[in-house]
Amino acid sequence: MTTGSRATGLTGLARMGFSRLERADAEISELSQLAGLPREALLEHAGGAADPDEALDGLLRIARRAPEEVAATLADPRGRAVAWRLLGASRGFADFYLRRPGSFPALVDAGDVLPDDAALRGALLGAVGAEDGFAATADEAAWVALRVAYREQLARIAAYDLLSDDPVDAVRDVSAALADAAGAALEASLAVARARAATGAAGAGLFPRGEVAQTRLAVIGMGKAGARELNYVSDVDVIFVGGVADDAEITEARALDIAHRLAVQTMRGISEMEVEPPLWEVDANLRPEGKQGALVRSLASHLAYYDRWAHSWEFQALLKARPLAGDRDLGAAYVAGTQPKVWASAGRENFVDSVQGMRERVMEHIPPADVPYQLKLGPGGIRDVEFTVQLIQLVHGVADTTIRIAGTLDALDALVAEGYIGRQDAATFARDYRMLRLLEHRLQLIGLTRTHLMPRTDEGLRVLARASGLADTGEGVQRLWERIKREVRDVHVRLFYRPLLSAVAALPEDQRSLTADEAHARLAAIGLRDPGGALRHIRALTSGLSRKATIQRHLMPVMLRWFADGVDPDHGLVSYRRISERLGDTPWFLRMLRDSTGAAEGLTKMLSGSRYIGDLMEWIPESVAWLDDQERLRPRAGDVLRAEARAIQDRHAGLEEAMAAVRALRRREMLRTAMGAVLGAITIEELGDALTTITEVTIQATLRAVRRDVVPPEDDSLDFAIIGMGRFGGAELGFGSDADVLYVYRPEQVDPTRAHDLAARIVSELRRVSEDFRLPLDLDAELRPEGRSGPIVRSLDAYAEYYRRWSLSWEAQALLRARGVAGSAKLIGDFMAMADEIRYPERIDLASTREIKRIKARVENERMPQRIDRTRHLKLGPGGLSDVEWLVQLLQLEHGHARPELRTTSTIAGLTAAREAGLVSEADAEQLAAAWRLAARLRSANTLYSGNTSDVLPTDRRALDGIGRILEYPPYSANDVEEDWLRASRRSRKVFERLFYGDPA
Repeated sequence: MTTGSRATGLTGLARMGFSRLERADAEISELSQLAGLPREALLEHAGGAADPDEALDGLLRIARRAPEEVAATLADPRGRAVAWRLLGASRGFADFYLRRPGSFPALVDAGDVLPDDAALRGALLGAVGAEDGFAATADEAAWVALRVAYREQLARIAAYDLLSDDPVDAVRDVSAALADAAGAALEASLAVARARAATGAAGAGLFPRGEVAQTRLAVIGMGKAGARELNYVSDVDVIFVGGVADDAEITEARALDIAHRLAVQTMRGISEMEVEPPLWEVDANLRPEGKQGALVRSLASHLAYYDRWAHSWEFQALLKARPLAGDRDLGAAYVAGTQPKVWASAGRENFVDSVQGMRERVMEHIPPADVPYQLKLGPGGIRDVEFTVQLIQLVHGVADTTIRIAGTLDALDALVAEGYIGRQDAATFARDYRMLRLLEHRLQLIGLTRTHLMPRTDEGLRVLARASGLADTGEGVQRLWERIKREVRDVHVRLFYRPLLSAVAALPEDQRSLTADEAHARLAAIGLRDPGGALRHIRALTSGLSRKATIQRHLMPVMLRWFADGVDPDHGLVSYRRISERLGDTPWFLRMLRDSTGAAEGLTKMLSGSRYIGDLMEWIPESVAWLDDQERLRPRAGDVLRAEARAIQDRHAGLEEAMAAVRALRRREMLRTAMGAVLGAITIEELGDALTTITEVTIQATLRAVRRDVVPPEDDSLDFAIIGMGRFGGAELGFGSDADVLYVYRPEQVDPTRAHDLAARIVSELRRVSEDFRLPLDLDAELRPEGRSGPIVRSLDAYAEYYRRWSLSWEAQALLRARGVAGSAKLIGDFMAMADEIRYPERIDLASTREIKRIKARVENERMPQRIDRTRHLKLGPGGLSDVEWLVQLLQLEHGHARPELRTTSTIAGLTAAREAGLVSEADAEQLAAAWRLAARLRSANTLYSGNTSDVLPTDRRALDGIGRILEYPPYSANDVEEDWLRASRRSRKVFERLFYGDPA
């Protein structure tokens, strides 16, 4: 060969994937001579090998020992294709053919089709000369023949796999063929075991052939072998069941002794060292009591064990049990006897927790250095898929026989069809599981060894990429592996740990499905007051063959239990039906309830515990999606809401259209805040801030829209502002609170009379368009000068004149909570400067103090509703909101001028400042703050529970319990709620009377 042609040859070899070019060039020349083939023909399929260097090395080693066999194989185009693919992917097969070169020419016929179970059993039983269950010979040669025949069949499976156009899609069929091959090997090994047990001199511990023939032994496949999803080299988990033939003359005890001997010899034939290496480990440790238990038991003994002593994980293992070899009738009886126990196991105490814990323990036992490389056991690996599928099957399979399937991929298909797993999650699982299994297969083929670890070298990754066809480079297959891990782990965590599984598993078996005959009584028993109505709602939700109805049928038994745990399950169920119907066929809704970590339980808790939320959710059903993300239940920042409100004005030129959008914004954010409050996502302080911000943004947006509609461009210099008063000004709103306001304007360059008319029109339109029949917003201006008798809107000068000349002490007191919330910032600043002169006087005279105390007493007497228990009024009652607020405001009037820290519109902030200033003791401040906070919480909780605004703590025990649940009291805490309030208000009143009226302690 010339230098130029040789260089070209090396370039060609590099393009085919060879890396040891000089060595490969020399070896190809040698192989060409031994096989009698030109280089071009020899290399025809070399580029398809995962590792052409290894394939060439293996071919040359075999050819040096058996050139005729190699020549005969490589002379055939099919033989060449199979040889390059097989030996390029498996050094282990190269070693096998080096030991057994006579098997090499069989590759000419390999790879077209997968051998089926009958062909595999025929080949392996034929290899040992089996007849009537006994091998023709009992010596070690029979085991050698078995192992050689097995590897020949394994090569046919591998050839089909490696030559497949879509190896990912072929994983299911290849795994099934591998499991069938394992069953055939066990069958053949059992035939040899029978021959060995029935052969030998008397007294040698062996048995007459007739007794061996009368002994029944079933080999039950477990795990991947049982599910027909085996690997190339994997432990084959088995359980041995022994017995005696019906017409046998031997006892069962004698038969079990023989069966034990047969089981031991069967395992030896597969696993012990011989001239031909072992095939794989036969693992019988899943048997009752594990390694300490008897290797072979009778069927009755097995069933007794599972009835009395078995652990939850043992039933999970039995899910995949299948007769693999031996007595098929006995094996079928074993499966028939154990399967009902498998599907009842989810009802065991803490079953779901035990399965979840077992998965976590498996990961804990992985050596830390191996975790990033573990295909099978690590996070995002094969076990995550299998455990998830098995747990969902076991939980729901109690009532649904259609999902009682052993194979992972087949089970996934069934779970999707029946609505237990979403199509997208199942598609991700199925695709990634196949790819994980393909990677596992290719890694095990390399040395025909049991391994589940990804390569740690660049070269190893490169070969794996070529072998699997999943990527073009080693980096590509590494990136694919990392992506698969993330996807699998994400789906696993969401499905495996979803609370719905634990809830379903906790249901008694007779409550997993709702039958017409039993449903009425059952619904009444769990607390629904209108079982007939509930049944109608349930039928409406679950009837039909649609996927939506299917998922509702799965959800309903558990959700009914959760509804029943609420205070008003009937209303909760009605609201749930309405929301479901409003969302129609929206794909995410039911999928989220089924798969989320807590959405379904959170939804039932809210709907059965809060009419306020239920009513709003019917109008904003998409809010259910917030339950899947705790952050979406948190109040949105004021800047974000203000930006959205400004965008509304930009999008909607007309007043009515703009206000429809503003009302929708307010309803949505009030609902978000309510949901966060009921589910414990926000504190009482955050609640007040959130409700105040929502109200501010609503009023600001409303004012902008109204002003644009009312004030013509030529009068645009008119200043207008809205001042927040009361709890609104204090940023302490609760659910159901009015928004107390003052309206102020300044004419600037506008004629004063016209300015007043424009301001009045603005106020009139503000009050009109802010009305919301779904979620009322009352802009209450009764705290204005002269109250209801005074003008509803005044100029700044008119306010200043009034307060200087005629204001009463209560009006100065009302200004203590004044805060600008909307309109002209300059006008707001000037108003507040004016208000500061009034509300923080240099000195307050004794007459004014007495007047404030007199008015407080009059308010308690005159404004208290008739025929109610005063102690239950959260606002005006003794120790309630009013007591704390008036006391703080009196201190602010008396000391606010000298102590700027008291100048706050917040009651709690003012009380804190008074404590720090030494005006109130720490103990007194704590009792006042505790009562104020509890009253505020009870008031909001009452609105959330009933959907109506009330300042009175209800006497109805059911309502008190509902309020208590919202405030995170345990169920049935009506007495505790009542007693906590009466105690807190009593203590608060004592402090109030002592500090406000000057009564002695």
